[in-house]
Amino acid sequence: MTPAETALSDAPEPVGAMEHDEYYKVATEALPGAGLGSYSLPDDVRFVVHKGAGSRIQDVRGRWYVDYVGGAGALILGHAFPTVVEAVKDQAERGIHFFGTLNEQAIQLAEQLVSLIPCADRIAFTTTGSEATAYAMRTARAATGRSKVLKFEGAYHGNHDYSAFSVTPTALSNYPKGRPDTGGLPANMVDNVLISPYNDLDTLRRIVEENRVDLAAVIVEPIQRIIFPREDFLPGIRKICDDNGVLLIFDEVVTGFRLGLGGAQEYFGVIPDIASYGKVVGGGGPLGCVGGKAEFMDLMNPRNRGQANYSYVNGTLHGNPVAAVAGMATLDELKKPSFYTDLHALADDVCNACQEVLDKKRVPAIATGKGSFWQILFMDKPPVTHADVMNADNVAGRALDLAQMHEGLYVLPNVRRFVSAVHTGQDIEETVRALDAACKRL
Repeated sequence: MTPAETALSDAPEPVGAMEHDEYYKVATEALPGAGLGSYSLPDDVRFVVHKGAGSRIQDVRGRWYVDYVGGAGALILGHAFPTVVEAVKDQAERGIHFFGTLNEQAIQLAEQLVSLIPCADRIAFTTTGSEATAYAMRTARAATGRSKVLKFEGAYHGNHDYSAFSVTPTALSNYPKGRPDTGGLPANMVDNVLISPYNDLDTLRRIVEENRVDLAAVIVEPIQRIIFPREDFLPGIRKICDDNGVLLIFDEVVTGFRLGLGGAQEYFGVIPDIASYGKVVGGGGPLGCVGGKAEFMDLMNPRNRGQANYSYVNGTLHGNPVAAVAGMATLDELKKPSFYTDLHALADDVCNACQEVLDKKRVPAIATGKGSFWQILFMDKPPVTHADVMNADNVAGRALDLAQMHEGLYVLPNVRRFVSAVHTGQDIEETVRALDAACKRL
C-alpha cells in the first residue's frame, strides 16, 4: 500500500528488523534516555523511524505519519526527493568524503551560495547550523576584539556555550543577564552573553549603548521560532548596531532558503554583516555555512593562522561532496518560478483548515504562522514576544500535540512546525481529521 493508504491503518504490518519494544530496549542501554538529542516523548507516542517518503515517515511498526517536523525544517523538499536521491547516488559512486583539499562539488555549491545570499561576498562551509552560529560569533569577536554577544530571549542558536542562555526560560530574564539552560558552562559565560526581549527596540538600544565597548555582535533569528518581527524591528536592530559599531549576525539556519532564495535578508530587506545557515544548504545532509562581508570572512583565511584576529574554522565534513550535490539538487528545485508561491499558499491552507477545526470544536487556540512556518498555540492572537509564548497555555498545547501524534501526525510538543513543498491536499485532509480527533481526546 502507498503511504496515504496505510497512514492511519489500525493494524499495519511491522517493517523493522526488530520489534518496536526491542529497539527501545537497545536504545535504553546504548543512548542517554533512549533519545537523540534533547527530545524525550512519552512511551505511548514515541516511535522508531523506519523510512521517510515525501511528506511522510513510517515507523518500524509500519505506521505512517504526516511529517510536519521536516528534519527541523531542513527538508524543504520532504523525504527522498527523486533528484536529490539521484545526485547523492551518483556522487557516492565517485567518493563520499574528502578532506584537506578542495573538491569540485563544494566549489560549485559555494559559487551558487555567494550568488544567492545577499550579505555574502564569501562563504565558509560548516557541518551544522550550530557550528555556523558558533563560527559567526567567533568571527565577530575576532573582528572587534570584544568578548560579549547579545541574543534575544527565547532564541535558539545551537548547542554551544554562547547560545545556551535563556532559550527556554521558566521566567523572564533580568535583562541583560540571562539564565543558563545547561550545566557545565564556564562561570564567565553569564557575563559574556547578554539577553534582550525580542521585538523591543528600546530595551535593545539601552543594553547595546551600555555595553558597546565590550559588545562584538547582536545575533538574531529574523523569525524567532514562531514570533514574527514587527515592521520596524529588524531595520531598528541594523541601525542600533551601526550607531554603536556592533556587528549584526542573522541566524538564518531556519529562514535561509525557506522564506525565499534570499532568505530573511531578501524577505525583510535588511542585510546583516554575517549570516549563518544550516543543513538546508546540504539538502538535509551534513552541511551548513557562514556567509558575510569579505572583511569579516577573510579573517577565516587559513593562511592568516597565528595572527591575533584569525578566526579558526575547520571541520572534517566541511564541503562534503555528497551533501554538496544534495544541496545543489535542492537549489535547482527552489529556483523554479512558482516554488515559493506554491509553498506559502500550501502553508496558508494548512493553517486555515486547522483554524476551522479549532473554531468548530471551540478550542481556545490559534493556528498561526507565515510562509511555511506554523504552530497551534493556546492564545488568542499571534505572539509578539517570548513572554507571550510563556503566558500561553503550554500544558494544553502539549496535550493537543501529543494527541495529534496518536492520530498520525508527526509534530513535536509545543515546537514550531513546517510545511514542505511535497505536502498535498490529501495530507491537509488527514491533518484535519487527525486534529479533529485530537480535539475530542482533550
